[in-house]
Amino acid sequence: MSEPIVVFITAPDEEEAVRIAGALVGESLAACVNIVRDIRSIYSWRGKIEDEAENLLVVKTDKALFERLCRRVRQLHSYKVPEVIALPVVAGLPEYVSWLEDVTKGSARP
Repeated sequence: MSEPIVVFITAPDEEEAVRIAGALVGESLAACVNIVRDIRSIYSWRGKIEDEAENLLVVKTDKALFERLCRRVRQLHSYKVPEVIALPVVAGLPEYVSWLEDVTKGSARP
């Protein structure tokens, strides 16, 4: 049974965001990735408050692919500890959820 999730990933610039998004969709680890450019992230890192411009990837995929997706992001990402967090999809347009399942079902198999 499919469990759609939305994964947030931040990237330092649009070029890296596009490269990660292309790999995830191209390898069927995600059905779709939206890139939100020019966000501002304020966070604590190693005891210091950071204030950086980033890009946000909004990834639609299946929970069964999350570990593989994380491994792939680690291979592609320039950050030592990239943000990769998942939220469950509690409801969605049935046709959209069905499409998401169709696109990712082959990759979700072990």
